[in-house]
Amino acid sequence: MDKLLSVIFMIGVLLLVLPSFLQSNSQLKQFLKNLSIWIIIVLIILMVVYLFK
Repeated sequence: MDKLLSVIFMIGVLLLVLPSFLQSNSQLKQFLKNLSIWIIIVLIILMVVYLFK
């Protein structure tokens, strides 16, 4: 149940951030750079959550 709530929370945050993220990244190079940063952040958060459970 806790994992499900974590996934729902992450999806909710993504839905809140995604519109402004897409609007502010109109150039492809900037979009890919910011997307890679977000992927790294999400992976770090997921690793921390799974390591401490």
